[in-house]
Amino acid sequence: MFLNPADKSFRAFLFDLDGTVVDTIDLIRESFRHASREVLGRQLPDEVLMANVGQPLMEQMEKLGAKKAGQLYDTYRRYNHAHHDELIRSYPGVEDLLKELGMRGVRLGIVTSKSRDTVKMAFHSIPVEPYFDTVVAADDTDFHKPHPQPLMLAMRRLDAALDETVYIGDSPFDIKAGQAAGIATAGVGWGIFPPQRLKELEPDFYFEKPDEILSLCPVRNV
Repeated sequence: MFLNPADKSFRAFLFDLDGTVVDTIDLIRESFRHASREVLGRQLPDEVLMANVGQPLMEQMEKLGAKKAGQLYDTYRRYNHAHHDELIRSYPGVEDLLKELGMRGVRLGIVTSKSRDTVKMAFHSIPVEPYFDTVVAADDTDFHKPHPQPLMLAMRRLDAALDETVYIGDSPFDIKAGQAAGIATAGVGWGIFPPQRLKELEPDFYFEKPDEILSLCPVRNV
C-alpha cells in the first residue's frame, strides 16, 4: 500500500542517476552485450546482464563471471565510453521536474553507483548538473547501494533530516538503500527495472511520470 503524497512534504530529494534522471538503458544494455560476447564468448540473456544494474560496475561483473571480472569491466567501459554520447538520452519531463523542485525551495542530490568519471560524461551529454546541490558517486564511499552509506553522506552534505528526505530511483537497490537509511523511498516506472520488481519491495511511493513527483512537494516556497 503506497502512502498518499498529499500527507507528506519533503525538503530534500535524492535521485538515482541511471534510469531515473538520465536514460542510459540502451547504453548499458549494449555495453553489457558487447562485453559478454567479447570476453565470455556468448550472448547472455538481457535479464541476466541487467539484473544488478544499480550497483558498482565491478560488483556486477563479478557476478557475471568472477574469474574474468576485470576483463569484463575493461571491455564494458571501452565500449560504453566510445558509444556514450550516441546512446544516452534525456527523459521527457525530468528537467522540468528538477527546475520546478528548485523553484519550490527544496534541496536536490544525486546518489549513484556510477564512478565519478562516468557521472561527468553523463552530465556533459545531459546538462542537468546545475540543478543538484550535491552528487555522491561510487568513488565517495566505502560501501555502496543497497548499503545506506551513500545516502547518509548525501544527507549530511544537504543538512537534511531522515524524516524530510526521500530517495527516488528505478532499481531494487535504490529502494533497499533508502529503506536501510530510514528515509522515504519512491520507485519510478520509466527506468530499467519492471514495475513489479520495485512494487514488491513496498516503496512508500511509486510514480509513472516525472511530474507526479511534484506531489511530494505541493507548496512552492516564496
